[in-house]
Order: sequence, then structure tokens, then C-alpha cells
Amino acid sequence: MKAIGYKESLPVTNINSLIDIELPIPEATGHDLLVKIKAIAVNPVDFKIRQGMAPENGETKVIGWDAVGEVVSVGEQTENFKVGDAVYYAGDLTRSGSNAEYQLVDERIVGKKPSTISNAEAAALPLTTITAWELLFERLEIKQSQSTKGSDEVLLIVGASGGVGSILVQLAKKLTGATVIGTASRESSASWVKSLGADHVIDHSKPMPEQIKALGIEAVTHVASLTHTDSYLDSYVEILAPMGKLALIDDPESLDVSKLKLKSISLHWEFMFTRSMFKTQDMNVQHKLLNKVASLIDQGMIKTTLGKNLGIINAENLRQAHADLESGKSIGKIVLEGF
Repeated sequence: MKAIGYKESLPVTNINSLIDIELPIPEATGHDLLVKIKAIAVNPVDFKIRQGMAPENGETKVIGWDAVGEVVSVGEQTENFKVGDAVYYAGDLTRSGSNAEYQLVDERIVGKKPSTISNAEAAALPLTTITAWELLFERLEIKQSQSTKGSDEVLLIVGASGGVGSILVQLAKKLTGATVIGTASRESSASWVKSLGADHVIDHSKPMPEQIKALGIEAVTHVASLTHTDSYLDSYVEILAPMGKLALIDDPESLDVSKLKLKSISLHWEFMFTRSMFKTQDMNVQHKLLNKVASLIDQGMIKTTLGKNLGIINAENLRQAHADLESGKSIGKIVLEGF
């Protein structure tokens, strides 16, 4: 089968940073599905792994953690899927990735693809959807609500135009009563965040406390920090109400959490691969939430966060995708489709 991988950690401008290769097709056993890949998306974790984890012993590493495809065979312990099912998933950080024609994935972290959108549109969703859902409902513990009346909860999403932010804004608006404030530093990204349903959009490149007060909001109850948490920590401490909650997904080199003490602010880290890495007893939660979001999409409540389709899945196009993400200026998700 065709695949794209790398043998050493190189700058994305180097033609060997990602290369086209051939590999044998794997075999499904146990809880695994063998999926024929139709479309993939690229996430910051892709270039972080490529930059920081060089393969050992001359091996070629295949990465990629967003995929849409068709189940072509199943392991003997599978219960949720059959051959021919269209699926979408983010995969497992410890296993070979989705940058290949075929991939093995544990069915407990796989959902049925939304039926009303294309393969490319669906590929944009799994990793960021799982991250956003777990951050919103498990880490920040914002209440799910069917009421349009609203609640006293105020959620600030910093970096709202990126992959996670783009789905987080939608989930927060459709499934909670919270007031949602998104941040964006450019006119194009601010327009995108507003189109996703944010109640307010402010500029994180300027002082945020003053902007929030100008909205008539004295304090926020929850912060979802999706980027540069170390740079914004002092602002979060000022903005957050006593007993507020701060959740992050990025990797600051250091963070002075003592600043959270006076307001009893709680700190939460979200990492969507925890369940698959440690084979937790509740792995199947990700299967259920992907199915739930697929239903929301098919009902027209949530829309894809696809920002750009770079064409077929090959090394050249993947290098471009990595470069776009490394620039920090991409809006929505970057996808590739077909071999």
C-alpha cells in the first residue's frame, strides 16, 4: 500500500521531511478495524511529532491522526462495525497513523461517518471534536442544556479560529447555555469565529481584560486556552471569577500555577489520546461522542470546520499542509483526499 512517512526529523522545507513509501497492508485482529483511507486531516500534533520524534534503527514512521474511510475487514472481537461501514476517527498516538492507504484502528475510538457531508468535510472533525468535547464537558464541566434561556456561565475560547476552537465554539453554542467569547487576531479569523456562532469576538493580541469589560462582562467563569497559555496566564487570572476553571491543550515550557491560588482557580489539561494510550476502561466514550456529533451534523446543528483541501494524499501535499500549520495562520482544518 502507499504511505507517507519520515526517517529523520527535518525542517518541512526539506524534501525528505516527508516521503512517499510502500508498506504491506496490515491485518485486523481483536478489536481492530482495517480501514481503507478516503480522506485525512492534519493537526499540530503531526508536525510536533515529526519535528521531535525521530524514528529509531533506520525505520520509517507513518503519522496522521484524522481519517475517514471504509471498513474492509474486522477483528474477531469487534461489535460496533461491519465491512462496508463508513467511519471517521482520530486514531491512537502509539500506533501507525492515517497517512496511508490502509490503517488499523481500535473500534472503541471510531465513529460512524456523518452521512450528509463529504469524506473531506468529515475528515476535518474527529481529533478536534474529541478534544473540544472532552475539554468542554469533562475538564471544564460546563453544563449541557437544551434551553435557549442561557446560564450564568461565560466561556472564553482563546485561539477560537483554529481546528479545536472552530468546533468548540459550535458545541458550546449548540449544547450549553453559556455566553461564548472567542478570540481572533485577524479580520478574516474574527469573521470565521463569528460565523460559527460566538456571541462576542475579541483580539488576543491586545489586552483582553479591558475588552471583556467593554462588553459589559465583569468576569468569565471558564477559559479554554488553546494556544500560548504561558503568555496569557496573567490575563486569565485577572479575567476569571473566583473558583473559575482554566483548561489548556498546548505545551507551555513553564507555567506558574501559584498565580491561580488566591482565586482558587482550578487547572485542567486536555489530551484526547489519553484514553487510547492507556487503554482506559471507558475508551468507548470516544466512539459514542463521535456518533453523537455525527448526528448533530446530520441534523444541521454543527458544520464542518474544513478550511482548506490540498488535494490528493502524497508527500508533497502533506509537506505543504505541515508548513501551513507551522505558520500558525491557518483557519479551520487542512484536509487531503484520495491516493
